[in-house]
Amino acid sequence: MDAFTAGLLQRIRSTQSDLRQARETGDHFLVEVEQAELEDLQRIAADHGVPVTVSAC
Repeated sequence: MDAFTAGLLQRIRSTQSDLRQARETGDHFLVEVEQAELEDLQRIAADHGVPVTVSAC
């Protein structure tokens, strides 16, 4: 796995975790921010052929 792929997957995992935490604390604004970030990262992954497993957030 190259550095780009590893970094992208780490950012996705981190964003998924942050999204779960925002949902658990009821921070609706942060949920929107993290959801948008996750969607952007997933789009970048798809554009570069990086397979991503989407976890239930």
